[in-house]
Amino acid sequence: MDTSKSAELFARAKALLPGGVDSPVRAFGAVGRDPLFIAKAAGDRITDVDGNEYIDYVGTWGPAILGHAHPQVVAAVQKACENGLSFGAPTALESELAERVLDAYPVMERVRFVSSGTEAVMSAIRAARGYTGRDRILKFEGCYHGHADGLLVKAGSGLLTNAVPDSAGVPKGYTDCTLVADYNDRSSVEALFDRYPDQIAALIVEPVAANMGVVPPKPGFLEFLRDITRRNGTVLIFDEVITGFRLSYGGAVDYYQVAPDMVTLGKIVGGGMPLAAYAGLQPIMDTVSPVGPVYQAGTLSGNPIAVTAGLETLKLLREDPGIYDHLAAKGEALAEALRSMETGPVQVNQVGSLLSVFFTDRPVTDYRTSASSDNDRFVAYFNHMLDHGIYIAPSRFEAMFLSGAHTDEDIARTCEIIKKS
Repeated sequence: MDTSKSAELFARAKALLPGGVDSPVRAFGAVGRDPLFIAKAAGDRITDVDGNEYIDYVGTWGPAILGHAHPQVVAAVQKACENGLSFGAPTALESELAERVLDAYPVMERVRFVSSGTEAVMSAIRAARGYTGRDRILKFEGCYHGHADGLLVKAGSGLLTNAVPDSAGVPKGYTDCTLVADYNDRSSVEALFDRYPDQIAALIVEPVAANMGVVPPKPGFLEFLRDITRRNGTVLIFDEVITGFRLSYGGAVDYYQVAPDMVTLGKIVGGGMPLAAYAGLQPIMDTVSPVGPVYQAGTLSGNPIAVTAGLETLKLLREDPGIYDHLAAKGEALAEALRSMETGPVQVNQVGSLLSVFFTDRPVTDYRTSASSDNDRFVAYFNHMLDHGIYIAPSRFEAMFLSGAHTDEDIARTCEIIKKS
């Protein structure tokens, strides 16, 4: 496989961009090779600048649930571009997309559009703090909620200590109010609520963790979070930037039948363009400016081109009620193939169209068990897959994403390559 043009472009990029990339995982540092530079994508295939074609299971990290460059989405975007790229003023499109979001998430009552998942989470937490008058927030080790300063933390040596910054450049003061518990561990959550009574403004969680690999909630865990937050007057936020419109049309809220107070959405809601949202109950959302005192703004928020992509994507998902069952069946086929690998102990977690393989003999239920996975074996697996035309995430802590464009033949081909690994 010739990747010389990608290598040339990477050398050029490293002289211009930090590490040669605009997002760290793209650098392929964890898998010991140079990244591929992509020239085009269509359906479930991507093609690099050297002309190599791959079956894609990254899907731009989740948005491409219909496949890349879906003709109807592209046509709608092209038509919208004829009217202008951005106005910085209200459009009817925003209300139309808001109606679709609230129809999919009927437990939510108001929604505000922003430009990225990080913005959505940052704004939701600010609204929760404004609503409760409290400062502390609770998150889970291994759950990623964007790169806002107060969320770039992980647990220290004790569960009951405040988190310390997990990135240089973040003053400790930004994270002093961030508490960290263990995902799927009720006692760690209870201990924090006991230690900080009437102080926790929001508990934020990925209802299915997908940034330490895919880690589903244990039965009853989300219901427990709903109960303890309600009893303590804490806002429960589901970070559905990944799971929103992916596990079901109503995301994890519908999939697990647990109603949070707020949700954050990204990726699919914008059809893969820079658009995200946070939604919540009306009393919470009414704290947001210009109605309330919680300030949040953005020149490109509700950008008409991004909103158009989101509208068309949600329309297509809504018109194909069987898509989620089909995606889950494809996910099950891949999971079975991964479990059949004869390269040592393997754990596979799969929820619908999300799945991850862990090279460990321990069930993966939280960050610690995820981190115990053998990285050397993952690197060998990754390189085998890429060398055979299968594009997966270059990190053992990322998910595989399936799309409606993956055919049965492509799934069978992928399973064949997996079994040979």
